[in-house]
Amino acid sequence: MASGEGFLTDEQREMLKIASQNVETALPSPRLSSSPKSPTSLLSDHQLKVPAGGKAPTGGIAVRHVRRSHSGKSIRPCKFYLLYNWLAHLGPPVNKNGQPDIKDGAGGKGTWGKLLDTDGESHIDRNDPNYDSGEEPYQLVGSTISDPLDEYKKAVVSIIEEYFSTSDVEVAASDLKDLGSSEYHPYFIKRLVSMAMDRHDKEKEMASVLLSSLYADVISPPQIRDGFVMLLESADDLAVDILDAVDILALFVSRAVVDEILPPAFITRAKKTLPESSKGYQVLQTAEKSYLSAPHHAELLERRWGGSTHVTVEEMKKKIADLLREYVESGDTFEACRCIRELGVSFFHHEVVKRALVLAMEIQTAEPFMLKLLKEAAEEGLISSSQMVKGFARLAESLDDLALDIPSAKTLFQSIVPKAISQGWLDASFMKSSCTDGEAQNEDKKLDQYKKEIVTIIHEYFLSDDIPELIRSLEDLGLPEYNPIFLKKLITLAMDRKNREKEMASVLLSALHIEIFSTEDIANGFVMLLESAEDTALDILDASNELALFLARAVIDDVLVPLNLEEITSKLPPNCSGSETVRMARSLITARHAGERLLRCWGGGTGWAVEDAKDKIMKLLEEYESGGVVAEACQCIRDLGMPFFNHEVVKKALVMAMEKKNDRMLDLLQVCFNEGLITINQMTKGFTRVKDGLDDLALDFPNAKDKFSFYTEYAQKKGWLLPSFGSSATEALPTAAAS
Repeated sequence: MASGEGFLTDEQREMLKIASQNVETALPSPRLSSSPKSPTSLLSDHQLKVPAGGKAPTGGIAVRHVRRSHSGKSIRPCKFYLLYNWLAHLGPPVNKNGQPDIKDGAGGKGTWGKLLDTDGESHIDRNDPNYDSGEEPYQLVGSTISDPLDEYKKAVVSIIEEYFSTSDVEVAASDLKDLGSSEYHPYFIKRLVSMAMDRHDKEKEMASVLLSSLYADVISPPQIRDGFVMLLESADDLAVDILDAVDILALFVSRAVVDEILPPAFITRAKKTLPESSKGYQVLQTAEKSYLSAPHHAELLERRWGGSTHVTVEEMKKKIADLLREYVESGDTFEACRCIRELGVSFFHHEVVKRALVLAMEIQTAEPFMLKLLKEAAEEGLISSSQMVKGFARLAESLDDLALDIPSAKTLFQSIVPKAISQGWLDASFMKSSCTDGEAQNEDKKLDQYKKEIVTIIHEYFLSDDIPELIRSLEDLGLPEYNPIFLKKLITLAMDRKNREKEMASVLLSALHIEIFSTEDIANGFVMLLESAEDTALDILDASNELALFLARAVIDDVLVPLNLEEITSKLPPNCSGSETVRMARSLITARHAGERLLRCWGGGTGWAVEDAKDKIMKLLEEYESGGVVAEACQCIRDLGMPFFNHEVVKKALVMAMEKKNDRMLDLLQVCFNEGLITINQMTKGFTRVKDGLDDLALDFPNAKDKFSFYTEYAQKKGWLLPSFGSSATEALPTAAAS
């Protein structure tokens, strides 16, 4: 023992002796394992604590040699391992001088060897019988979810940078096509312009040229529009980094209009979507007033950044005209295509198409040459299909002017189009659009004239309150297909005025519905109003509430029926402000005492309360019953100015007929119905109200039910009542007979 323990100090030798004794006494009895002197307790004193996260450290011999069964339960270590682990915590051996004696080898005289290294690093042996995969160190690796839009934005930056370096439009277009994700193209436009804004004029010009080249071929017109809208919305942010951002962005917008990739109407429409205090609104104002309204603005904008070819628009047009005339003389199609390619203005190829067609009309012998050139240019991909269609469309728009110099221009053009389509170098969709272009222009002119006329008519009505005169004016126009447009204009003008005009508009709708407007006309007019509700709200703050009142009032006045509200909703986009207005109108109609409230929402046609109106109706009927003239009674009903309340006239006339036992009231109702003074809806509503109150009337007039049955049969013979009233009326007849 002495020889085996010569490397221990006396203190360590004593501790080893005590530990050996404790191990022998501890193993047989588990209860003694908690002895303060036991190796297990000594081991627990030296073990590392488990962190709060619950993951035990992987380093250390003690952890490595804890055995587990397949069931997951811990197995008591053998005597050797208990002693072995205890020794590991005594510290390293010492040499003769009392210093730690650790060698890097796997053993040797006076060392514990590699087995007892306690440097905190764990070396797990998968061949160890006690190997547990749960002791393997692991690390959580976070994976980021890639956003397709973010990836797209990164990719287009590289495309734009490369384009600014190479000036190669075709490569940029090809790269953008290969990138896919065409739904994100508006972001490309925003990035291209915003990057160019912070660079020299060369890059600004290149950006405009690229946009014109990509237009229709790679990026659709709506995407071009959306991209510029995004730029306008971010103008405030761009102005932080670029001092003259407003002016530069106005130039880009103006250039896009001149290059015909944005329509001129874009500026007006975009203004409605932007706050007046925003930089985007200032951009549009600058573009409209400073650039697009200037004389010769197209040439100025083309040269503003030097131009892609450093020539003016007029010079470019002259170059195109010259090469086409040379081609007519030489007939060399290959040379002509080469010259077109050298122009380097692919976005301006529609001018080549237009001038080639004009030349074909001017010189009859030139037509076969021009058609051959356009056909080969299209087949080679030199002139894109969109540029070809654009060239034909530009010529179609100017045919009227061209016919002054070339009388047969329209006939020649109409003969060229079918040839181009049959040979495959003009899109077939152009035929449909070209056939309707002239009609559409005439229709637009007619509609514009109609709108001007009806504005004058409506203003005169608001001054005179003369409904018959207004109806005569509309009949003189002779355009009943535009009735919905009249309704839209009437209510729009009334909404911007006082309650008097609003009331007059509602009363007029009732009269028009009786005379010349169908229910479909009125429903379609309200659909047009609701579709433009968001634009109307820009000028009239309370437009939504006002429209809801007009719609609800139309139902109360029997101009529309509740079912029409469902039809109107079905024609509107889901979740739009117009749909919300219809819901608001429906809630107004279903509210308690809705009829009375809506009749007085703008003061009423005469400003009377409902009770006052009932009193006047009673008096005029009494006057008529006492020997008055039918025409006078009708005029009094008309003077009430409440056609939506005529069902009360019907009800009181029937009740008075029962009371007086005099059928003269039926003669009055007949005249009112024949003149259209009381509509079939109002007549049916009046009969319904009497039927609903028959039980109460029978208390005062015992034969009320018999009389009502007689009146109903008479009204049905005369056609006063809706067919739907027949079933409910016949159900009441047996009851009347039984009583």
